Amino acid sequence: MSTEQEIKNNNSLKKEFQNLLDQDFKDRKLKENEIIKATVTEITKSFIVVDCKAKMEGMIPIEEFKNDDELKKLKVGSQIDVYLERIESFKGEIIISRDKARKMKAWKKMEKVFETQEEMTGYITGKVKGGFIANVEGLPCFMPSSQIDVRPLKKVDHLMNTPVKVIATRIDKTRGNVCVSRRAVLEKSKNAEITEALKNIKENDVIDDAIVKATTDWGIFLDINGIDALLHVSDLSHGRVKKPSDLVTIGQKLKVKITKIDPKTNRVSASVKALTEDPYANIEKKYKVGEFYEGVVTKIMDYGCFVKIEDGVEGLIHNSELDWTNRNVKPSKVLSVSQNIKFKIVNIDKDTKRVSLSYKATLDNPWEKIKDKINKEVKIKINNITDKAIFGELIDSGLAGMLHYKEISFDENIEDLKKFKKNDKLTVKIIEIKDDKIRFSKRALDKDPLDWFRENNKKIGDVITTRIHEVLKTGVKVSIDKDKKLIVTIRKADLAKDTADARPEVFSRGNVLDAKITDLDLKQRKIKLSVKAAQIDEEKSLIAKFGEGATKSGATLKGIFEKAIGKKGKKEK
Repeated sequence: MSTEQEIKNNNSLKKEFQNLLDQDFKDRKLKENEIIKATVTEITKSFIVVDCKAKMEGMIPIEEFKNDDELKKLKVGSQIDVYLERIESFKGEIIISRDKARKMKAWKKMEKVFETQEEMTGYITGKVKGGFIANVEGLPCFMPSSQIDVRPLKKVDHLMNTPVKVIATRIDKTRGNVCVSRRAVLEKSKNAEITEALKNIKENDVIDDAIVKATTDWGIFLDINGIDALLHVSDLSHGRVKKPSDLVTIGQKLKVKITKIDPKTNRVSASVKALTEDPYANIEKKYKVGEFYEGVVTKIMDYGCFVKIEDGVEGLIHNSELDWTNRNVKPSKVLSVSQNIKFKIVNIDKDTKRVSLSYKATLDNPWEKIKDKINKEVKIKINNITDKAIFGELIDSGLAGMLHYKEISFDENIEDLKKFKKNDKLTVKIIEIKDDKIRFSKRALDKDPLDWFRENNKKIGDVITTRIHEVLKTGVKVSIDKDKKLIVTIRKADLAKDTADARPEVFSRGNVLDAKITDLDLKQRKIKLSVKAAQIDEEKSLIAKFGEGATKSGATLKGIFEKAIGKKGKKEK
């Protein structure tokens, strides 16, 4: 009886304990995937045991507490935030994580500070491709190499695993990626310092002790009371500067004038030449166009030479103003650097600060002397032969000119070019000089065959006696003068009145032909002869003399000729 009573009492106690336990868990309201508070109950070598007010205590690997020295501060009774993954696993255990809680908390904080651009403390823990891994509030972030400092660093060992201030520059919520920058913090701090320092200077201020920090090909970097300033190469001098490093050294103090301060970028520009008067301001009073002066050659380029006229003023002698005979001469073959020369000012452009000079104007002009040699014999040396002309230079002066193939002989045969070669010397006549160009003529040395027409007073309509020089398929060539220098082609259609007689093959070399001049232009050298026209004129003349209207009565030209011959015979008897 007593045994049964004890069993009933134990069952009653169990039910009461279970009800109390279920009621306790019901009041705790634990939810998975959230951060909850936990109390440390035990610290072992491998785990931190915590009470999460669950059915059993949770165990967290001790490695999750070693990242930021939290383990040193941890003790029994300490409250920490943990991430609840599972209230009860298949083993009946509660699954929690301190590391995930820290990361989730850090991500939420990161989202807030990204909007406010608040500075955070991080640790650079390792190097990856393109940058570094930085642990910020327990959250691994990517820091590009360009964002570790304001200037490239050869070594970063002094920054590894040490606290550094960073700003979140990009957050990718879908991928859970965060990019941070240490450079942005440094620039922000520096900009604040520069902004404060800029309050002490203003534009047009003259600084006596600007320190040279660095030099480049395009300018000099200065330190003006802790502010970086740029002295551009164009602001070093009113003249041309080849290299800034030739004028200054690192650490040297310069007197400069502040020319510009950009409030948006905090950039400062300085100038040395602004401290002196612009030499181009009154240049037209010092130098006159057309006058001769002296200067020193400072630089030689492919297109010309620069000459120093005075401090800050340079002029350019273009290739075309170096030599009379060669407009494209190489400048280094005429002048050299540091050479003192005399020159003539051709043009002054005050607005663009450009002065054009001429060196050849100080030399004797061979073109003035050559004008006296027009229509006179000269000797030339052939420099080049093209498809249609010979180019040569006068042996005594070096001036170049052209001998067209039509000016080689009166035949105007392009094949005449093949008779000459480079470096041959020829005797020619200058027939024209225009725009510094010379035209030569070789045939002008000989008598013009066309003078025969002038000497014999021949004109269009006259009939002349010619002799066949050559028989062609399209006509015949005839010589007009005795020397056979005046050769003219008579076309097949002009060989005879009757088509049957106008066949070139019926003629032979040496035959005499009377032909009429139908076209004569001595300037254009055009001559046209026609045997047909001469026959027609002769026929008209005979008909008019011996029987006007004879052709109308059926008489033939043969009968008229016989009649004319018969009358002549009777008179002779």
